[in-house]
Amino acid sequence: MPRQIIHTDDAPAAIGTYSQAVKVGNTVYCSGQIPLDPKTMTMNNDTIEDEIHQVFKNLAAVAKASGGSLADVVKLGVFLTDLVHFPKVNEIMGIYFSAPFPARAAVGVASLPRGARVEADMILVIE
Repeated sequence: MPRQIIHTDDAPAAIGTYSQAVKVGNTVYCSGQIPLDPKTMTMNNDTIEDEIHQVFKNLAAVAKASGGSLADVVKLGVFLTDLVHFPKVNEIMGIYFSAPFPARAAVGVASLPRGARVEADMILVIE
């Protein structure tokens, strides 16, 4: 099955050897997004809330570029350098997602690129 590389200027450009997302059939595998502002490629990290919002905005932009939306997300992975921020992720996630919610994993990690405190990746299925 052919694969399609997804790219949008509305999400941060890849800062390594990866694509923003790859679409195979009706499934989209999205790389992790950290709170980089796509216009300036600088971190939006004044507060943890700023970081979480920017991550979800970046994911939404990649979803849109793939022909879908956050409503098409079936699996979300969230990576946090401090799990104390997990309740804030839940709260803000409710702004961007509605029931039925995607499956999700939340993982505590030692560090993330560019000093981010949060990163998220996702898998979409677009019908």
